[in-house]
Amino acid sequence: MITKTKIKNCYICKNNIADIDYKDAEMLKRLTSAYGKIMPKKRSGACAKHQRLLGRAIKQSRIMGFLPFVVE
Repeated sequence: MITKTKIKNCYICKNNIADIDYKDAEMLKRLTSAYGKIMPKKRSGACAKHQRLLGRAIKQSRIMGFLPFVVE
């Protein structure tokens, strides 16, 4: 039996983004849910390497005040 798998491309790899910057709040908002939670790898479509970097950048951005911890 042959099954077709859906291949997701990493948003960051596809757009050739050199580094994930914690100050780029617009890009980081794209990868958080409506409540401000970090989207899982399956939902965001990011590769493992970039998902780790995204998590670190979102957390750093929250501490610096660019992103909220909780959206009301």
